[in-house]
Amino acid sequence: MEHRSQAESALGGAAYGMLFVLGVVMGVVGGFTHPVWQFGPLPVAAGVWVLALFGVCLAAGKLMRARLGAFTTAVGWLLVTMPFTLQLRSGDLVIAQGAAGYLYLYGGLAGLVAAYLLSPSSSSGSWLLRGYPKNPL
Repeated sequence: MEHRSQAESALGGAAYGMLFVLGVVMGVVGGFTHPVWQFGPLPVAAGVWVLALFGVCLAAGKLMRARLGAFTTAVGWLLVTMPFTLQLRSGDLVIAQGAAGYLYLYGGLAGLVAAYLLSPSSSSGSWLLRGYPKNPL
């Protein structure tokens, strides 16, 4: 088992905190700008946001060398995006129904799952790949 100093633990916690904030910022900005640029019926801006979300989550997972990096960024995005899909009493929606909204929401979810699955598992390796101790009997 690897022991880390308090400074390393604090630095790791700060890094994960910043990844969460990055996910929140991407959710807020993407939620309001995904329908901005359309090329005919194609929602180009929503597609760009899906690719950006996938790339940032994958990079976070690879740079932190753990799926937790991708997961932390994804949770930040999800905590902002899901309330944006709810209709207010006045009838306003941030992520409206339509091609751009569906591509941004469902494409973003698919991108998050793909980035999580493509990220490396923790540095100690997957529990599936670890060998069991030999039976001393």
